[in-house]
Amino acid sequence: MSDTALAVSASTLPHDLSDQIRSLKQAARAQIGDVEGLFKTVETFIEREVEDIESARAAGSNVWPQIEYDALADGRVTDAQIRDIKRRGCAVIRNHFPHDRAAEWDRSLVAYLDDNDFDNVYRGPADDFFGSLSASRPPILPIYWSHAQMEARQDERMATVQSFMNRLWAHQSEGQTWFDPDRNLLYPDRVRRRPPGTTSDGLGAHVDSGSIERWLHPAYQKVFRHVLNHAFDRYDPWDAAWRSTIDEYESSTMCSAFRTFQGWTALSDMPADQGVLHTVPIPAAIIYVLLRPLLSDVPEDSLCGAAPHQALPISERWHPLLMRALTGVPEINAGDSVWWHCDVIHSVAPVENQTGWSNVIYIPAAPWCDRNAHYAQRVARAFEQGHSPDDFPAEHYEADWSNRFGATDLNEHGRRGMGLDSA
Repeated sequence: MSDTALAVSASTLPHDLSDQIRSLKQAARAQIGDVEGLFKTVETFIEREVEDIESARAAGSNVWPQIEYDALADGRVTDAQIRDIKRRGCAVIRNHFPHDRAAEWDRSLVAYLDDNDFDNVYRGPADDFFGSLSASRPPILPIYWSHAQMEARQDERMATVQSFMNRLWAHQSEGQTWFDPDRNLLYPDRVRRRPPGTTSDGLGAHVDSGSIERWLHPAYQKVFRHVLNHAFDRYDPWDAAWRSTIDEYESSTMCSAFRTFQGWTALSDMPADQGVLHTVPIPAAIIYVLLRPLLSDVPEDSLCGAAPHQALPISERWHPLLMRALTGVPEINAGDSVWWHCDVIHSVAPVENQTGWSNVIYIPAAPWCDRNAHYAQRVARAFEQGHSPDDFPAEHYEADWSNRFGATDLNEHGRRGMGLDSA
């Protein structure tokens, strides 16, 4: 499919979306040729991976790769461990931060909320990003600039892990350098605080980093170029080519940055049966998702539930094979961090009468590139004003809060991550 096949603006949602989807399908089918044959090839690959995951779970083996921070920092991660992470597309970094430090961040965050009377001023969710999913909204709070969050984001140990995760990617390909793996955008995101006794339906399986964009955006068509040319065997989910040139359609909750991995850092201990994160640990499963709407049983103007301005849903109706692979994180301790590839399908399991707290700070790996450097300018402005970042609803709770993390608290990583230092 050529770069101009659909003539869709990189950031503006097309007004004639149904017509664009029909045109996309016609162009994709013409370029691929034997769509049914390609889908069967992909399905066979995915089915082998799903069966391996099911066998590992049945045997009580770990599906999620787990790496000790000290081994990572000392360069002692083995080639076999790296292959495992790249196969599964996810990982737990054990003891990323000392347990006591994470617990102190949790107490600090509570004090920050209490001192600024958050319970009484909070107006409830201001976006509908998860509106199309099959389960309830997670208890995510629109707080960005606490000492706990900022200290974790700019910590040397965070920079070390982010660099390791970024370097799992081929950041140089097609004759270009797509990002600097050793410098990261300080991407401000929210926190989750789910209290003991919670009963929740969880959050349905989905993919972030674009919904309909994954079909319509010209840069995404380049990312998936080998598949569109009926060469699934050449597709590499770890090739960063054109990833950093993608824009999402404007909405109240989007991601203006390129993230190699989404991630969070635990502030509390979490048993594995208490409504934890699940993934489909197959990075190439996104290809199954992208090809599925091209089959004959899907309406011509449908992308199997994908809708503008919302997460890309994965469902039993359209993707039953993938749903079989959903696998939860192992037991997590405060200070551990959890990471998953930007294409990896994920969900949050339901929980009834939750035991203990389930608290996390969302911190991704967002390596330095033109796209992230541009967003860093907007991050720096929001930080200075205490405003909600541009990727999130304009709630601005912290603008006048006391004990907000300030410019004098920034270290080298914090300044570089917001583009305040040139190098």
